[in-house]
Amino acid sequence: MPITIRKGKALESLNLTPLIDVVFLLLIFFLVATRFAQEDRELPVQLPSAANALPMTMEPNELVVHVDRQGDYMVNGKKVDLPGLEKILRQAVADNPIGQVVIIRADKSAEVQPVVTIMDLCTLLKVPSYKLATEPEPEP
Repeated sequence: MPITIRKGKALESLNLTPLIDVVFLLLIFFLVATRFAQEDRELPVQLPSAANALPMTMEPNELVVHVDRQGDYMVNGKKVDLPGLEKILRQAVADNPIGQVVIIRADKSAEVQPVVTIMDLCTLLKVPSYKLATEPEPEP
């Protein structure tokens, strides 16, 4: 005598599609957040402090230029010289002429001249906006 097994209706109505969507969204969020966190760790730079500094937010059209203690430039994890930096900035402005923003992250013990050179280059190439990154002053 064959035995018949009755299957419940609960497993038929279980839909995994929303769960999979949520997992993919979380994965994308952590991948993007990790990329922005790596941007700050590219070069060990001690930022100067400012009393009214705001936290730095990263927008997709921002280009970060690091200046180390020796006055060397680094963009996207690669050390560049002044003509290389000019080429990168020129291409960035050509790709985004209205909204291109350059963030200058200079070590506080670096000389001022490399930072002024970047600012002058941004003015020459008509970069719409450039900013000097600082960190908030420590609380007394």
